[in-house]
Amino acid sequence: MAQNSNSNFKFSPWMSIGLVILIFFGINFFSNGLDLSNPGKTSISKFNEFLNAGEVDKVIFTNTKATVFLKKEALKNKVHDKVKNDITGKLNTKGPHYHFEIGDLRTFQESLAKADAEKKINFYEKEPESFLGDLIIGIIPILLLVVLWIFMMRRMSGGSGGGGGQIFSIGKSKAKLFDEKNDTRVTFENVAGLEGAKEEIQEIVEFLKNPEKYTSIGGKIPKGALLVGPPGTGKTLLAKAVAGEAKVPFFSLSGSDFVEMFVGVGASRVRDLFKQAKEKSPSIIFIDEIDAVGRARGKNNMTGANDERENTLNQLLTEMDGFGTNSNVIVLAATNRADVLDKALLRAGRFDRQIYVDLPDIRERKEIFEVHLKPLKKSEELDTEFLAKQTPGFSGADIANVCNEAALIAARKDKKAVDKQDFLDAVDRIVGGLEKKNKIVTPAEKRAIAIHEAGHATVSWMLEHAAPLVKVTIVPRGQSLGAAWYLPEERLIVRPDQMLDEMCATMGGRAAEKVIFNEISTGALSDLEKVTRQARAMVTIYGLNDKLGNITYYDSTGQSDYNFSKPYSEETAKVIDSEISKLIEEQYQRAIHILETNKEKLTQLADILIEKEVIFKDDLETIFGLRPFDKQEEVIVAE
Repeated sequence: MAQNSNSNFKFSPWMSIGLVILIFFGINFFSNGLDLSNPGKTSISKFNEFLNAGEVDKVIFTNTKATVFLKKEALKNKVHDKVKNDITGKLNTKGPHYHFEIGDLRTFQESLAKADAEKKINFYEKEPESFLGDLIIGIIPILLLVVLWIFMMRRMSGGSGGGGGQIFSIGKSKAKLFDEKNDTRVTFENVAGLEGAKEEIQEIVEFLKNPEKYTSIGGKIPKGALLVGPPGTGKTLLAKAVAGEAKVPFFSLSGSDFVEMFVGVGASRVRDLFKQAKEKSPSIIFIDEIDAVGRARGKNNMTGANDERENTLNQLLTEMDGFGTNSNVIVLAATNRADVLDKALLRAGRFDRQIYVDLPDIRERKEIFEVHLKPLKKSEELDTEFLAKQTPGFSGADIANVCNEAALIAARKDKKAVDKQDFLDAVDRIVGGLEKKNKIVTPAEKRAIAIHEAGHATVSWMLEHAAPLVKVTIVPRGQSLGAAWYLPEERLIVRPDQMLDEMCATMGGRAAEKVIFNEISTGALSDLEKVTRQARAMVTIYGLNDKLGNITYYDSTGQSDYNFSKPYSEETAKVIDSEISKLIEEQYQRAIHILETNKEKLTQLADILIEKEVIFKDDLETIFGLRPFDKQEEVIVAE
């Protein structure tokens, strides 16, 4: 153990500074031996009184100062009570007892000689001036400054380790290098789904491994590939898999690593990065979140605010365009904001390929579940296809979170394995938030919440294109007081009647409050937000409104983010507001009509909900019967 601790010891320059300071204080403290006396300061007139009274034993003096030692009998005088004891409280018979500044040295010496002649003093001596103490006091501050300066210069030049904070290395690239020496465990086997993206990425890796296969028939290496897609879909994971599969140096960094408060640093780091990549070619550069540095130039209304970022982007464009076809360096980049990137960055010859990494479908979600379920202790009857059906719209990161949350829930319940119910609870926990069973809800509020959620369930049950219901609960979760859970179909296109049915089901909660209580409450805020967003999308984005016609005000390039003006006139704005309000009001009245027709069943459903707090699809089938347009779907059964 002692050997290990000694081998881990690292000398710090600060230790040398502390050692010098300790030596300085040691010299001052031990220069005359261990001195525990407690001498007091006096004046020359007082000293003359002590001298004439015969109380002085001896005097040691220099040209400017004098130290006085009293006789043992003189210490009994009350005048000397403050100096007769040392710092430990014991009687100080040895001295010194007083010290004072000498005015006229010649007069002082004459008074001492006269006292000696009269036998009033036993001994006096003049010591030569000591230059050692003054020399040390003068040299120590200079020495400390020199040591500190050397230490700082070594830090700034990179001599003592630290990378990013060093002044002289601030223009160096912050990229992390992965090569055959690094243990990069992520491979394409760890990337489930994403077949199209993996195929293109694998082709790039294959080109770097065996370029002759492509160059022999005249093919050229692609300059770069841009991974685009929503957050959590696996863009960075794909890049890590490239690092694991390609046996070539792999430089990884974030777009924000180029950004610095100093002018010119970003461009310098870009130059250094590509210089290192060319020296180690064939190699790959991966820039995550490239939108931090690759935003479109000239779109900011604050002129001059982003000059440094634009300089960095210009240098990046120059470096990418300056590659030779035989340099064997490929740039991979990832972003979820491709619409704000500069067009020059996306042109052929720079990022030749744009690989869209979309949210996984049901088949891909099953594969992702199988990857994340490997380290878990799961029950044998757990069906990954069932889990994939219960997580529409989930990204790969969401699925990983579901698996981890399910394991935590199972451990909290002291289970030995993770089962289906744990995964269902994990989905509820992630989508709806943590259950708050101890939240104080009055009986009147509880009934209002039950009516509201039963309204959602009833309207969605009666509409053909509404998402199939899974369960309804009035247990508070997160910020919501209740929730209705649906299993939406995975559609590539959505028709107007499907959107209108979804809007009507969303308004079913407020409509139920109106039908039963003849008044509404603030509990429908999230519903109103959702339905307003859907109606606005129908009118202004998808061109599904007859009055406005086949027109859209959506800008997929993202350039509208920089404009203060709307892309339509004030008259059109009035029409848009009117049509949005009309759409929402029509679906609200439609929901009221459905609920008035089924008022008794609505009340019956609410009563069951108050009693059980959670109801499932089977309870609705008992009250309403089977849906005439219902497809054969898997039913979730409470366990």
